[in-house]
Amino acid sequence: MDFTWINESEINETDGRIEIFATEKSDFFCHHGAAGEEGITPESVSNAPFYYTEISGDFVMRVKVSLDFKDTYDSACIMVMKDLTHWAKACFELTDFGTHAVVSVVTIEESDDANGCNIDDNTVWLQMCRSGRSFAFHYSTDGEHFDMMRFFALPVDEIVKVGLLAQSPLGNGGNRIYENLTIERKTVKNIRMGK
Repeated sequence: MDFTWINESEINETDGRIEIFATEKSDFFCHHGAAGEEGITPESVSNAPFYYTEISGDFVMRVKVSLDFKDTYDSACIMVMKDLTHWAKACFELTDFGTHAVVSVVTIEESDDANGCNIDDNTVWLQMCRSGRSFAFHYSTDGEHFDMMRFFALPVDEIVKVGLLAQSPLGNGGNRIYENLTIERKTVKNIRMGK
């Protein structure tokens, strides 16, 4: 598969390991105006390095991600995209609650934000399944048994951009590590189960 960039960054690929540098203050988020007196609501930006390929039809993508967590919202993510206002990402993130968690964002012109399970490690597996306009994100601590973190619909075309997103919304950036990436063209029998 041929990969290309939105927001090109430093990359190092060796023996099934892809290391991408998340640039400073980088994120994908479409702000919808909600804010509070405290806390930080992400701005509308689309400047994080996205290393992607184009896939037609149904597929299952799986990858092991890890990073050294330094700043809030530092994360290694996988993403599916139609365009800059229609996309979804599953991230392994340092949350504003001080936890390492699997987090998902679905954007249809405006972005939502959903924290999933906390993970007591610096490594987790992320999975994405597509069946038509339906998608599911899953996570696993062992690469074998996956649990669902999100099931959603996305108004996409037959061909979508799918790949690896490295972000550091509040920080100075850093390396995000992706290992054992597979993208299998198939339709799962049960998208919620991811198999």
